[in-house]
Amino acid sequence: MRSRSNSGVRLDGYARLVQQTILRHQDAVTGLLPASADHRDAWVRDNVYSILAVWGLGLAYRKNADRDEDKAKAYELEQSVVKLMRGLLQCMMRQVDKVEAFKYSQSTKDCLHAKYNTQTCATVVGDNEWGHLQLDATSLYLLMLAQMTASGLHIIHSLDEVSFIQNLVFYIEAAYKTADFGIWERGDKTNQGITELNASSVGMAKAALEALDELDLFGAKGGPQSVIRVLSDEVQHCQSILHSMLPRASTSKEVDASVLSVISYPAFAVEDSELVEITKQEIITKLQGRYGCCRFLRDGYRTPKEDPKRLYYEPAELKLFENIECEWPLFWAYLVIDGIFSGNTEQVQEYREALEGVLIKGKNGVHLLPELYSVPPDKVDEEYRNPHTVDRIPMGKLPHMWGQSLYILGCLMAEGFLAPGEIDPLNRRFATVPKPDVVVQVCILAETEGVKAILKKEGIDVETVEDVYPIRVQPARILSHIYARLGRNKQMSLTGRPYRHMGVLGTSKLYKIRKSIFTFTPQFIDQQQFYLALDNKMIVEMLRTDLSYLCSRWRMTGQPTITFPISHIMLDETGSGVHPTVLAMLRKLQDGYFGGARIQTGKLSEFLTTSCRTHLSFMDPGPEGKVFAESYRLCSDSFEKLDTEEWLHGLQVAEEEDAYDEVAQYLDHLLQHTSPQSNLPPTAQRGGLSRFRAAVHTTRDLMSLASKAKDLNVQSE
Repeated sequence: MRSRSNSGVRLDGYARLVQQTILRHQDAVTGLLPASADHRDAWVRDNVYSILAVWGLGLAYRKNADRDEDKAKAYELEQSVVKLMRGLLQCMMRQVDKVEAFKYSQSTKDCLHAKYNTQTCATVVGDNEWGHLQLDATSLYLLMLAQMTASGLHIIHSLDEVSFIQNLVFYIEAAYKTADFGIWERGDKTNQGITELNASSVGMAKAALEALDELDLFGAKGGPQSVIRVLSDEVQHCQSILHSMLPRASTSKEVDASVLSVISYPAFAVEDSELVEITKQEIITKLQGRYGCCRFLRDGYRTPKEDPKRLYYEPAELKLFENIECEWPLFWAYLVIDGIFSGNTEQVQEYREALEGVLIKGKNGVHLLPELYSVPPDKVDEEYRNPHTVDRIPMGKLPHMWGQSLYILGCLMAEGFLAPGEIDPLNRRFATVPKPDVVVQVCILAETEGVKAILKKEGIDVETVEDVYPIRVQPARILSHIYARLGRNKQMSLTGRPYRHMGVLGTSKLYKIRKSIFTFTPQFIDQQQFYLALDNKMIVEMLRTDLSYLCSRWRMTGQPTITFPISHIMLDETGSGVHPTVLAMLRKLQDGYFGGARIQTGKLSEFLTTSCRTHLSFMDPGPEGKVFAESYRLCSDSFEKLDTEEWLHGLQVAEEEDAYDEVAQYLDHLLQHTSPQSNLPPTAQRGGLSRFRAAVHTTRDLMSLASKAKDLNVQSE
């Protein structure tokens, strides 16, 4: 029999530690972990953090396997992780109605619960009896779901679950403007249940959105339908707000140690390395003590001066907590992992030694990390006079599973059992690496042949919208309606993404729908959405701003491509020449620089190989060769009754070659039915009878399609 290697023996030691401090508490049915022996509820955030050590240990066994038993142990540990993550998924899927409502309301009454019954996955308190809205917890679950899936675990098992995860993306994508109760569940520091915008929530949401974008939840066994999609503009909104907040944590909290999880592992949400260092030093300088870090300044939790009978503090009462805030060893575990990821061996050594000094030995010599250290009641006055001099006593959960898990994970990494890339397979740790320069590709198109001729006289050679066929050009609002179908699931009553305007990052990609390539014009030139699109000087300034924004925020593979149509509105008063402001802009674009951005002008066909392209697979034909799902059927009698929502689900056409016609008809339908009605008097409207001719033409097409559907025996319900 082969002898056990030294590394194998040490791994077995960590396996015993994980078993005695974490896994022995895991529920056999649901896979959930209670907070402690006294607190039997399962918190989403604590569960995810607590299972990280189990995941890391499984990876370490798989990597350092001496014997077949080690591979079996790795599999067993990995399945414990899968069981917990699926248990949390079941808890949240039971509240699918709240996910659907919250997408539209962002209300604290419609949010997912923060904790569940460990044995049944049921809720344990009412909607108004707890600070449930904690976007960082939901985001942390999604982030680690992405990382674990990328590492090879199979957590998501069905397309219904994929749809639910896609809707969780919509649930957190507005985190940059959603006030919540934060990572400590209490809201602002006065503990009166007041929600506020928290950097820890915004940062974790940004990380989750980036990690899930284009990720196949079925892993190597998946296909286009199991891929999650994230709109890049929502990610950048989160980034902008996060950068504007740091190093401050929220309105009421000058600094918060929880931001360590945002600037370092697991989120790595900040791209500015200088801001990362400033924030970290602010936390260490203002919050670090002899036993760990305070959560935030004037934190009254578990201090001798806190009245446990009251759920809130008086504003003047916060002064009582100054200099006696409890210190949490948990944050030293974060700093150990941060030092490993940043390559700072001195930091790793310093905080590992510090942690050894605050660990408590349990039965059989097991090292346990306590929740916090508090000032003894009889030493409060002495601590007031001389901060950080009084010996503190451990209080709270023992072990604190969240901290215990990060402590074990840090030890596995520090001793070489795990490499940073193994617990970060999506490479989030490279967030601060400088990005290559961006060249914005601009394709100028003429709305009509007449406009093309006018531009030709000015020495500007462009194509018309018709010339670029088979590439199809559509306004941004059409893309918004297409994305509104993403994540729809009739069986779970999920309506998909709420309709929102598309940002410039979304309209600067090329999209593949079926076998056709689509490009979408920027939102700001949609004259039917906002009257400022009729002001040529405003259009030029907005284009300048968008180009500059693209250069600083573009993070995707391929170059951004802006399709900019020149319409008759952009001509001068005579209609025989280009408006001077627009003409000057076109000259600058051709020169290669505009608004501080590097520009390359050219034809759309020339940009196909260098542009960022996305395949909208959720618009592909459904099962059994049907174009869309069986949500609706169509016949000539019901055809004209369909609204835009129904049309999107609509037809079932068996022949593949008819799919293109249907998509084209759908887009035409959207163009006709999503435009607001004009309130201008008839004399101010352009186009005369041509508008009515266009309507007649579209109606003829619709009736033709209805006839074709009837011929294919597509019956109404």
